Amino acid sequence: MSATITTTRTSTTGSLVGTGLVAIALASAATAVVAAAGNAAGISLDVGGAPIPVSGFAMLTAFFSLIGLALAIVLSYKARRPRLTFVRTTVALTVLSLMPDVTADAATATKALLMLTHLVAAAIVVPAIARRLSA
Repeated sequence: MSATITTTRTSTTGSLVGTGLVAIALASAATAVVAAAGNAAGISLDVGGAPIPVSGFAMLTAFFSLIGLALAIVLSYKARRPRLTFVRTTVALTVLSLMPDVTADAATATKALLMLTHLVAAAIVVPAIARRLSA
């Protein structure tokens, strides 16, 4: 019985990681595209007088999404209801991630673009990972 549970948990974790990494790659590319499109449309990527490189959007999306994936893995082992706990936690973290954008030393359009990239990343990563967690 233990071997079956261990095998099931391992394949679930493997599926979670695989799906998560694909979602992270897609979200990273998507946030870079959104930032580049906004910049091409005339929205400045300057915050505090310094420009954010488009590649920075992809890198930060990947970094923080990997933290979210690690959270999902921990919750898959520790939480009574991993999917619900993950979704609630990541929604709260997404809302919190918007706060620095609101207070950033940047133009209003830039702030809106920054917030949009957060929401795009969350819209891709959170559902993909949540689907792999048990209800």
